[in-house]
Amino acid sequence: MCSQFEVDNTMDHVQVRFDLSEPPEFAPNPQVRPTNRVPVITAPGRAEMLRWGLENDWDNKPLINARSETLAERKTFRPLLESRCLIPASAYFEWRKDGQAKIKTRIWLKDEDLFAFAGLRAEDRFTIITCAPSPSISHIHGRMPVILNRDSEETWISEGSTYAEVKETLAPFVSEKLLFEEISPPKAQGDLFG
Repeated sequence: MCSQFEVDNTMDHVQVRFDLSEPPEFAPNPQVRPTNRVPVITAPGRAEMLRWGLENDWDNKPLINARSETLAERKTFRPLLESRCLIPASAYFEWRKDGQAKIKTRIWLKDEDLFAFAGLRAEDRFTIITCAPSPSISHIHGRMPVILNRDSEETWISEGSTYAEVKETLAPFVSEKLLFEEISPPKAQGDLFG
């Protein structure tokens, strides 16, 4: 499950990478968390600042992720299947369990400083679609966000494509292109007066 990602790129870079006519104003963010607003591509050439996490009636926590395998079955997501979007990112984070410890891991793409998650949107909010992990990172977590290939991005958000025509793109990303590193927790400060 993706619960934190980064957009560590400038507005100009996002504009060029996604061929945007007018990108929204934003600052690079190395720690995007649920309910933060980030640039989201809602149609070819168009981006909006949307809040991460869909509202729901049964829980006060926003729905930040949606399982690709059950999108068409869930009444929450079924009405949004034609409201698809791209979420620009430079990396995402997962927590690997090691006994009682949780180890934060940064995951990004080799030779790509910016990529796109597949998402769904409702009004001013979005959710990130997840899938089974690529074999190279399955030891870190049992899910990963769907990272679209560049040639699938425009089709995913095209109003001319139906969900039935694009659902095959919701697959694990190519293992060889995924890189990861564990982020060590900060060391505890010793006694200042000892």
